[in-house]
Amino acid sequence: MWLRQLKKETLELLSHKDFEKSLEKIRQLPARQVVNPLFSFFYNSDELVRWRAVAAMGTVVSKLADHDMESARVIMRRLIWNLNDESGGIGWGSPEAMGEIMARHGRLAGEYHKILISYIMPDGNYLEHEILQRGVLWGIGRLAHARPHLVKNFADLLCPYMESPDPILRGLAAWAAKPICTKRTESFLSRLGDDNSKIKIFVNNSLVEHTVRTWMK
Repeated sequence: MWLRQLKKETLELLSHKDFEKSLEKIRQLPARQVVNPLFSFFYNSDELVRWRAVAAMGTVVSKLADHDMESARVIMRRLIWNLNDESGGIGWGSPEAMGEIMARHGRLAGEYHKILISYIMPDGNYLEHEILQRGVLWGIGRLAHARPHLVKNFADLLCPYMESPDPILRGLAAWAAKPICTKRTESFLSRLGDDNSKIKIFVNNSLVEHTVRTWMK
């Protein structure tokens, strides 16, 4: 009964107009208990609720890691498992949550950033599912904007996505490449200078819509 009430309370907080206040309240909930409801909301029909669940997972796990690193690692391993073929699931929200957690917590970022990046490596744990690719690019972009030194050496892996017929992949790759530009990524970014396809990206806890060429600036 208590867990059902916790899930209801968490959904109300994720749906509240003032999400910044909600996020602080979620952060005060028992971390190991609230994680399961947050996982379930990665599959919510409301796009904003899904993204807010990712943001909440980031703040909850980063706080947990400050005093119980091993429990935080267990959650990271669960996110990784969700993206494994053997898990039997799809893994919606998992790469995004990995990126959000690592953007918020330096030690976890140091331990797990290469695993997130491996999902776009042809000779790594490459994910072929296009929707999951979007999630990975967002997670890498979130990490690149927060901790560019961890992603800089892998920036060129974003280049193929900037040629994708999918404007969301193009835009996310361009946004992710922005803080970690190399000569090669700059060449690809220059080709998107007239790309007026509109896409939404979750930034600063809000869904924001811009053209691809605006996201790359």
